Amino acid sequence: MPSCFPRLWRFCAALTGQRDLADDLAQMTCLRAIEKAEHFTPGTHLDRWLFVMARRLWLNEIRKNSIRQSAGFVPTEEFDVEDKKPSTETNILAREVFSKIQTLPEAQRVTALLVFVEGYKYAEAAEILDVPAGTIMSRISTARKTLAAQIDVATGTDG
Repeated sequence: MPSCFPRLWRFCAALTGQRDLADDLAQMTCLRAIEKAEHFTPGTHLDRWLFVMARRLWLNEIRKNSIRQSAGFVPTEEFDVEDKKPSTETNILAREVFSKIQTLPEAQRVTALLVFVEGYKYAEAAEILDVPAGTIMSRISTARKTLAAQIDVATGTDG
């Protein structure tokens, strides 16, 4: 589980939009995974199991509070992008990409994180998020257009 934790935390950050809530959700997910360890099938993807568990815990938390808290944008500086010895350029690019992804609406943000950052295939992301693969394709298409428009505005080019 320790090797999956940085990715789990990033996923939790995408779900919650806040660092402190991401910390809490990641910890709750790890605790639940330990409690439910007998349900994990060895040889399968631990990260997918954790992501599904984190998403369900987050949805339960939203339902429990009965209101969705929206804190707006979280400054990129508040996120620790934990990679093993990345180059300076890679780290800067990762922060820029993660910052742009954070500006997307929640459904697109979480989908983009799974596909663009974590490298899941559309079918895998659909399974994690419990939505049809077509929904994933639609969200990714919309996210790409939004991100491309942001990059065009930032660079001053005409799209």
